[in-house]
Amino acid sequence: MSAACALLRGRHLDPSKRLLLATVSGVGSTKPQLITYFDREVEAISIITTKSFQVTVNPGNREPVICETEAGVFGNSVGLRNPGMEQALYELERLREAHGMRALLNVSLSANTVEDFITLVKAFDPVADLVELNFSCPHVSSGYGAAIGCDPNIAASYVQAIKEATRECRAPLFIKLTPNVEDIGLIAKAAVDAGADGLVAINTVGPIVHIDPVSQTPILQNNLGGKGGLSGRAVYDVALKAIETIRQAVGPDVPLIGMGGVFSGEEAAAMVRAGSDAVGIGSALGSVDQRNWPCYLKAIEEEGEASLCMRTYLGPPSSSLLITERQMAYQRHTVTKMEQYGASTAIITLSGSLDCKAGQFAFLWIPQVGEKPFSVAHNDPLTFIVKERGPFSRALCALKEGDELYVRGLYGRELENRATERALLVGGGTGVAVLPSLAEKLASQKTVMEILIGTSEKGEGRALLEKELSAYGSFSCIYDDGKPGRVLDSLDTVDIDGTMAAYLVGPEIFMAIAARKLLDRGIKRENLYLSMERMTLCGIGMCGECACGDRLTCRWGTFMDYEYLEREAPELLSYD
Repeated sequence: MSAACALLRGRHLDPSKRLLLATVSGVGSTKPQLITYFDREVEAISIITTKSFQVTVNPGNREPVICETEAGVFGNSVGLRNPGMEQALYELERLREAHGMRALLNVSLSANTVEDFITLVKAFDPVADLVELNFSCPHVSSGYGAAIGCDPNIAASYVQAIKEATRECRAPLFIKLTPNVEDIGLIAKAAVDAGADGLVAINTVGPIVHIDPVSQTPILQNNLGGKGGLSGRAVYDVALKAIETIRQAVGPDVPLIGMGGVFSGEEAAAMVRAGSDAVGIGSALGSVDQRNWPCYLKAIEEEGEASLCMRTYLGPPSSSLLITERQMAYQRHTVTKMEQYGASTAIITLSGSLDCKAGQFAFLWIPQVGEKPFSVAHNDPLTFIVKERGPFSRALCALKEGDELYVRGLYGRELENRATERALLVGGGTGVAVLPSLAEKLASQKTVMEILIGTSEKGEGRALLEKELSAYGSFSCIYDDGKPGRVLDSLDTVDIDGTMAAYLVGPEIFMAIAARKLLDRGIKRENLYLSMERMTLCGIGMCGECACGDRLTCRWGTFMDYEYLEREAPELLSYD
């Protein structure tokens, strides 16, 4: 018996053993640095699950791909976005070489043919403690996910063929089941009879159309008419019933990882009573600040163990760390002014306001077109700087006065910095949108500022920037004039001393070059801050896309100090 199966079966045979918790595919542990984070920092997690990998790169669906229609109730249509087998395997091999895993690594895999599943299982077997085959995703193309797991004959034929072709592989084969079937027990038994070593259930319910309460339009965007899976609190009862049904169908000896809407230790314990050997925590992580994940999951574990052992839990309740309001709610705004900032950038002014601090951001959404995260250039009136980069930003720049635009957020936390007497602010690209709120914060700390801006836009754009920022200190705007990042040449001559701080905003390579120049000029690492405006799909910590090292910018804020990045994410500081 494999170590994974032995661990799971040991818990099932002895209910007094500690509650085993797992992350779930697609939530939280979606990148190698976050896998390492859970293994190193979150001792309550015993099984860490990757996102689902495919043979080839899959860009997934266009945003929005995650939504929240009620507090703790989520819709998702990520569309199996993943880097493909070659890149994912390379990353996991590097992780395994550099880090000795405490927890078991569960590698999730997705395919629409037996042959591709076999290729994936063989490829990932050396790095996996167990392998999870996704027979359950409800919002992907025909032939994937639930298209396999809804028919007991198809599921059994896949399992049998894959097992026969991978007999030399050591990692046990777990099948992830969909609840969107008439009899999940029948599917489970068919998979086990065909050779599955264990089961995982449930994946999301649905797909269904998720309607925004304000716009009254579908939120998610895909080729299924906006349909997406349902997860979170709304699926807990479905999941619990499914676990009971599966356990009755397959008997007591098959390892089973149960999941679906678990937010508390008592709910986790109920999953174990229903037949789970381990319990996955997924959507609940979107309702907890990442800084609190370790203590939240520890509370889940201890609450659940106390319940299973029929003793009183005396620690802080897990519920005390849950964010109870709806975090992904859209607010309707009206475009009050559109200004051109050069040839391809617009300044969009909206009705209403936001109390945005340096390090925070919001999402802009046009129903049925898309959404993206943006820094707030001004709080009142609410203003954004948007550069045309793709279809969605082009649609934003084409808005007219009187058009509606939806905003959600704020996300991230305000910059936590060491106050200094002097500071240098260096910005390029649309990253300059961060500078007004940053300059306002530094002014409140009585910091004397020198501000250097690089721009590819002539004329009006420069005048607008100078109007916004010159009130805060010495201001220079340097036109690229055919040389991207020309402003960085100024760092060779600017007056710098070892006591001042520097704040960098702009593209990552721009900041990496600027950081190296400033360090060479005597800026101390602890006084150097970079605004890491990484892409995020959700803003609440579920997708993991905005990871800088093991920190999510949607929770920690975009500003990271150089010392942290150098230690935890040196690849983000490279420009070779």
